[in-house]
Amino acid sequence: KIYRLVQKVAGTDTSVLISGESGTGKELVARAIHFNGPRRDRPFVAVNCGAIPENLMESELFGHVRGAFTGAVSDHEGLFKQADGGSIFLDEVGELPLHLQVKLLRVLQEKAFTPVGGSKQIKVDVRVISASNRDLRKEMEKGRFREDLFYRLNVVQMTLPPLRNRKDDIPALTSFFIQKFARTLDKQVEEISSEALMCLMNYSYPGNIRELENVIEHAVAVTNKNILTEEDLPPHIKGISITEEFKLFERTAPGGAEAFFNKGMSLDEELATHEKCLLLGALKRSNGVQKKAAQLLGINYRSFRHRLEKYGLLEMKNHQLEEEAAE
Repeated sequence: KIYRLVQKVAGTDTSVLISGESGTGKELVARAIHFNGPRRDRPFVAVNCGAIPENLMESELFGHVRGAFTGAVSDHEGLFKQADGGSIFLDEVGELPLHLQVKLLRVLQEKAFTPVGGSKQIKVDVRVISASNRDLRKEMEKGRFREDLFYRLNVVQMTLPPLRNRKDDIPALTSFFIQKFARTLDKQVEEISSEALMCLMNYSYPGNIRELENVIEHAVAVTNKNILTEEDLPPHIKGISITEEFKLFERTAPGGAEAFFNKGMSLDEELATHEKCLLLGALKRSNGVQKKAAQLLGINYRSFRHRLEKYGLLEMKNHQLEEEAAE
């Protein structure tokens, strides 16, 4: 959905507001909008509004003239001027103080601004893409963000879900980051083992895509093989130890561990039930695309089809998947 929306808005000059948790890839989306549009050959300027001290923010964004304040020994054109003809990405736009929100609103309305200490307006042609990990509507209700600016920025809104809610993207992102860091670190790393990929799929990623990127950079840096394995991953990604898994099972087994073992169970039947549930779950999440489902489970396509055949699931259609999963 996000990819389709990027394609639709890239060819326009419409203001876009991207919301989502830190690390969800807001700047990547902003870059995709810019570099797939008519401004692709013009500057793309990214600025983190939360990283600039408040007393320097106006000068950084809009520039200053010589003598505007102590230390201003020469003219400084500012980031909006640098982005002229292209796009500016205002990350964490909710961090802008109210007086600068007024100035940003004027830029959006009049496509002009006055540098700090200056008297002449400077005209600019800049597409503004902004982002925030805050709920700007709530900030607006509390009087910390201007309503008129919000509606100017929020012509098209994109909400990026956290990585834990879109785990289907992990294999493709992992492949992209492996290629990226193999190139930058000059390593002959080509792929990741199915076991290591399952570790990545099972992790919750509080740091979102940025954390996954760091994990892959770590793995590529430390490996001495051409395929990433579990031992290349940071300890916190590998999951819990077998002792911890046993303790977790004792606490969470249906009806308690004693009831679980006293019901006259068959290990083969229990494992078959769990395997069938995982197969159905993967098929459902991949909309019935078997190759994608096999990738989600970290097994090869032939093995996946063999398991489907084993449980009579090979020819199952999407509506049947829904019914089976519900049961």
